[in-house]
Amino acid sequence: MLVTSLTVGLLQENCYILGCEETLRGVLVDPGDSPRAILNAVAEMGLSIEKIINTHAHFDHVLAVNAVRAATGATFHLHPDDLPTLRTAPERVRDWLGARIDPIDEPDVFLETGQFIGFGAESLEVRFTPGHAPGHVIFIDHRNKQVFAGDTLFQGSIGRFDLPMADGPTLFHSIRTELLTLADEYVVYPGHGEATTIGAERESNPFVGRAAALSILG
Repeated sequence: MLVTSLTVGLLQENCYILGCEETLRGVLVDPGDSPRAILNAVAEMGLSIEKIINTHAHFDHVLAVNAVRAATGATFHLHPDDLPTLRTAPERVRDWLGARIDPIDEPDVFLETGQFIGFGAESLEVRFTPGHAPGHVIFIDHRNKQVFAGDTLFQGSIGRFDLPMADGPTLFHSIRTELLTLADEYVVYPGHGEATTIGAERESNPFVGRAAALSILG
């Protein structure tokens, strides 16, 4: 699988461009801002983007959706439980950044847990991981042992759960049942910051790893 990442926007969000090396068909994960930069990277890779797939709809992950969708003709995919998050994006941008944006396009297709998203010879499993956002999902590439985790699990941290519609116990449960059940060698590509591995976070993450359990026991 071809994988390129771009860090975009004021909140330094990671957008991922994924492509099939055989067919040059591709998908975008979380186009959060800077549509021109994203489209330039897509062109350099020689990909035809078929789908925009979002882990969730916080504004820093969706601000480029409209422009990229218009330029590529790609369909926009989101879990239905995150529609309220998507629809409040203009309000959140006003509150956080003091700026005005148009509403984000409604999804063309709703994501479902357990489905596989195909592009060329590649596929991604969708797993439902609410907590940071009510309709959060992750995308797992089992063939290459990598996961595009959005704002669930980070290098040495986890997603925020002090935001509107977030819930801490739900997030912890999602990480433990849907991410930490993967093998240690899976690479985790998060929505912000550097990549990590399931094994590293299982061992030393201060919130959900063995380090956290030992801290509680101690």
